[in-house]
Amino acid sequence: MTQYERMVAGLLYDPGDPEIMEEQRPWQDRLWEFNQLKPTDYEKKQQYMREVFAACGEDCYIELPLRANWGGHHLHLGTGIYVNSNLTLVDDGHIYVGDRVMFGPNVTITTANHPIDPELRARGLQYNKDVWIGENAWIGAGVIIMPGVIIGRDTVIGAGSIVTKDIPDRVVAVGNPCRIMRQVSGHDRIYFYRNERIDWENL
Repeated sequence: MTQYERMVAGLLYDPGDPEIMEEQRPWQDRLWEFNQLKPTDYEKKQQYMREVFAACGEDCYIELPLRANWGGHHLHLGTGIYVNSNLTLVDDGHIYVGDRVMFGPNVTITTANHPIDPELRARGLQYNKDVWIGENAWIGAGVIIMPGVIIGRDTVIGAGSIVTKDIPDRVVAVGNPCRIMRQVSGHDRIYFYRNERIDWENL
């Protein structure tokens, strides 16, 4: 089994293997070009997302810069996704994002990890575990999502949280490590911020 095949299989592998580096470097070069685009280069941004990402639905917007080990080549985006600036993707593994997900600034999603054993780590080995984010989730500013995590649909991850374990559907979760604080409920249909009511009739 080649190192690339081991990478795809989620096994320990050498990320510096020549075959892997030959595959990875062109995506890094394209990402550098992507990050030079002006905010008004909307069509060029869309072209990059269509050509480089593993999948990209309609009406997706990314505020540059974007950081990604593979240029986003292992990123699967649904439709209607908003990404604020400085999203960092350790996308050696795959990242799956459902429809209408929102990302605050400075979010990090990691799929790569290293073994605890010091001998293996000294050899530079790593492994990848895919990350899944359900539709209509909101990932707050500065959140870090660790390898292998699944975040449920309609869930809110509070700013600055470090998500080390799966988070279910329709909850608000915060902290380090990230824990469920409460369910998304009828209260959220009445108030948008503390005791400020939603003026539904004007929306």
